[in-house]
Amino acid sequence: MKRALFPGSFDPLTLGHYDIIKRGVHLFDEVVIAIGINADKKYMFSLDERKKFIEEAFKDEPKVKIVTYKGMTIDFCKEIDAEFILRGLRNPADFEFEKAIAHTNRMLSKIETIFLLTAASTSYISSSIVRDVIRNKGDYTVLVPDSVRVK
Repeated sequence: MKRALFPGSFDPLTLGHYDIIKRGVHLFDEVVIAIGINADKKYMFSLDERKKFIEEAFKDEPKVKIVTYKGMTIDFCKEIDAEFILRGLRNPADFEFEKAIAHTNRMLSKIETIFLLTAASTSYISSSIVRDVIRNKGDYTVLVPDSVRVK
């Protein structure tokens, strides 16, 4: 089975994430969306909220599994037998950052990183931009799947 791990904080899930996951489902037998838990990070949405956003967005996709994890991504990949890490790239800065991580992960393990370019229509969207729009009471709904709704 070709299993890929798509790690992130998903604070919140964006249309960019959604696009990468939907396209990843066509490449792998299973895509495990792994919400990383980082005690040092301040999140806008709780872990439960982030997980519910993703579960609702992919409720009809049997090849998607949603989990949470702590620690190094490659260690979690080994734990769940994921041979691949799936990552989305929006711009050259993303590429440089992700390339360094991918090289390190490959040196420390046999896990390959697969990069997908974001769709042109979502390449400008980031979770930090969405959070900023929400904080400023803007219309964030055009940037996220329908499952992401703020109270």
